Amino acid sequence: MKYLFGVDLGGTNTKIGLLSADGNILLNKSIKTNSEMGYDDCFNRIAEVIKKMNIEKKIDENDILGVGIGIPGPVLHQEVVSFLANFPWKKNLNVAKILGEKTGYRVKVDNDVNVITLGEIWQGSAKGYSNVIGMALGTGIGGGIVVDGKLVGGFQGAGGEIGHMTIIPNGKLCGCGKKGCFEAYVSATGIEREAESRLTVNKNNKLWDIISKKEGQKVEAKDVFDAAKLGDSFSLDIVDYITEYIAYGLSILLHVTNPEVVVIGGGVALAGDILFDGITKKIKKYSLLACIDDLQILPAKLGEKAGIIGAAALVVNR
Repeated sequence: MKYLFGVDLGGTNTKIGLLSADGNILLNKSIKTNSEMGYDDCFNRIAEVIKKMNIEKKIDENDILGVGIGIPGPVLHQEVVSFLANFPWKKNLNVAKILGEKTGYRVKVDNDVNVITLGEIWQGSAKGYSNVIGMALGTGIGGGIVVDGKLVGGFQGAGGEIGHMTIIPNGKLCGCGKKGCFEAYVSATGIEREAESRLTVNKNNKLWDIISKKEGQKVEAKDVFDAAKLGDSFSLDIVDYITEYIAYGLSILLHVTNPEVVVIGGGVALAGDILFDGITKKIKKYSLLACIDDLQILPAKLGEKAGIIGAAALVVNR
């Protein structure tokens, strides 16, 4: 049997998994990333976990196919990370070389949402498809684009940075400093900001009833969907606004890549049918028939395992 390692490098925690070559997770462990201690310390600890897993399973070194790692940042040639979002590490870090030297295995690196998309193709909702858009709707928006089975990284590794497409010229200010980004409208942060703005002028609704009982009265994206599911017209109007912008943003991508499947994950996607039904209905307004004929828009399937499985998929993906 052949084996792979998958590493999901996060801002707070790093997940490491040992997988069989057919994608089953055999061992997994989470450690603190502690990025402030420097990249050398972080990769030393990752390598140590990999070695311990190898010893525990008594695997012959020749049966290890390699290590894949997903990282929050643009990646060049599945080796060099241009910069790491929110990490105090140097730019143009050759992670493949560094981790390869520490483990003794071949290492492939890619953006975290890229690898999640690859994982959904290998073992998740998009299994069997080779033209896929992956979208992670969380605090921000991440994307992964796969065309003919290959990840699209682009010239500087920024392919798939869909959260920072400008969808409204001179629109809302985004955390990146630009205005009108996709992320500013339909990420969890964007949803919360829109809800807060509307609540300043209207508190006669179920959404306010929900958050007024919470400490700090801080609205979360989940609260908006929960109130909408209760039939709250105020919240339903916000959901209508959200799905309109998601459909519009996705339609741009459909006309560029013409995927078979769009897989949507992240915390916002947990809203379920109320989100997906709205997107599916509204995307027809903005898309050519050739772009939506037989298109499937599906929730991500792998959940917490997505980063590990997707990172391991890098090793077997050609």
